[in-house]
Amino acid sequence: MSSLRNNVQLIGNLGAKPEVKHLEGGKVVANMSIATTESYKNAKGEKVQDTTWHQLVMWGKTAEIAEKYLDKGSEVAISGKLTNRSYEDKEGVKRYITEVLVSEIVMFGSKS
Repeated sequence: MSSLRNNVQLIGNLGAKPEVKHLEGGKVVANMSIATTESYKNAKGEKVQDTTWHQLVMWGKTAEIAEKYLDKGSEVAISGKLTNRSYEDKEGVKRYITEVLVSEIVMFGSKS
């Protein structure tokens, strides 16, 4: 049951090409967002699509794969865990961010 704790799995499309940074010491990090879309019928019987955006963070080899193969619109399946962090913006207001720290990625389709 411990594998069920803080486990996230999503399938969606990238909103933009991954933003990749090569840090000191050879570390690589990639940041990107994916959209997941759910379809359902409302009370009037009309089809409704609801899209949610998720912020993703990848490190190391996973980030390098993302940099090499992913682009805007790419469909991917990811597995990872939720993380939270905070920062102060330019006005001194504390902002909070929830991200998925990706441990595995599966790419659908081919690189265009």
